[in-house]
Amino acid sequence: MPNRLVDQFELGLEAPICLTWELTYACNLSCVHCLSSSGRRDPRELSTEQCKSIIDELERMQVFYVNIGGGEPTVRSDFWELIDYATAHHVGVKFSTNGVRITPDVATKLAASDYVDVQISIDGATADVNDAVRGTGSFAMAVRALENLSTAGFTDAKISVVMTRHNVDQLDEFKALADRYGATLRITRLRPSGRGADVWDQLHPTAEQQRTLYDWLVAHGDKVLTGDSFFHLSAYGEALPGLNLCGAGRVVCLIDPVGDVYACPFAIHEQFLAGNVLRDGGFAAVWRESELFGELRTPTTGGACAKCAHFDSCRGGCMAAKFFTGLPLDGPDPECVQGYGQAALARERVVPKPAVDHSRQIPLTVITRPPKRPCDTNPLSGCS
Repeated sequence: MPNRLVDQFELGLEAPICLTWELTYACNLSCVHCLSSSGRRDPRELSTEQCKSIIDELERMQVFYVNIGGGEPTVRSDFWELIDYATAHHVGVKFSTNGVRITPDVATKLAASDYVDVQISIDGATADVNDAVRGTGSFAMAVRALENLSTAGFTDAKISVVMTRHNVDQLDEFKALADRYGATLRITRLRPSGRGADVWDQLHPTAEQQRTLYDWLVAHGDKVLTGDSFFHLSAYGEALPGLNLCGAGRVVCLIDPVGDVYACPFAIHEQFLAGNVLRDGGFAAVWRESELFGELRTPTTGGACAKCAHFDSCRGGCMAAKFFTGLPLDGPDPECVQGYGQAALARERVVPKPAVDHSRQIPLTVITRPPKRPCDTNPLSGCS
């Protein structure tokens, strides 16, 4: 039996530590770096009762909490019903939102719950930087949500930031914004997944900015959440706080709006599809019996990166970042701080295409049951 906790994580757990669940692909925004190319609602979207059955499974598996996202999850008409059902069944909820439906009344309801955490997405500390990525007016909408939560007495909301080359120099401003609203800053890595694949070359931080980010995290990391996004930066020297390990299929996974289970929230592609909760006997069966997950939990030698003196620190980097830039999974991370990724990117490679595009073409609205067509309604219907 492995003695170190990290070794136990590598071999997989009986239940995920962090389960990400995208309830819908519908979204009122069209962020240029969206991991799932969200925008349109899928007509096969899981029903309310199917979602409740999954929550029942999570309770039996003793999953501590689920990270709900999308798309914009609050545009589902049964969103609050599902949140209440989860918390009543001992499954805590953290949900990510662009803030569109965090009204004063909703903020008051959230402040009264001990089992719901809210994460507001902002990708620029100023409107010009944020709105260039997330859309005009999105910064004001997010700040309004933070103000409503703060006024209602909601404590410790999260501000979630995807780091790009345009906002690395705003780290102190992001921290100040979080402090202003009694929130916690959470920063994550830009992955070349979904629509992010189209902008990764232009938006991912430069090598110099990677160092700036690392130094800032060393200085402030005890007060900032990272979701273990930046373990590849540990090759600079001192390990950053967190797991410092790719947890795909070991301690994390994703359920998408139609019940497909992927090894990683950042790897929505058929190569990382482990099964479907409707076809394959439920979520627990997929988690424990999937052939893909079994492969991911098998110890590896580290491939080419194992020869690097920094392998024990960075563990070869992010699986999704490598896959979606056409690099071998046993090779260096495309943002390897020792420069090996840059050399690999210069070689001939085949870059995979996202499996499904849910980009918004026709406006959507929220309805009680999934529509017959992928997109025929407006998710902002009824919003002030």
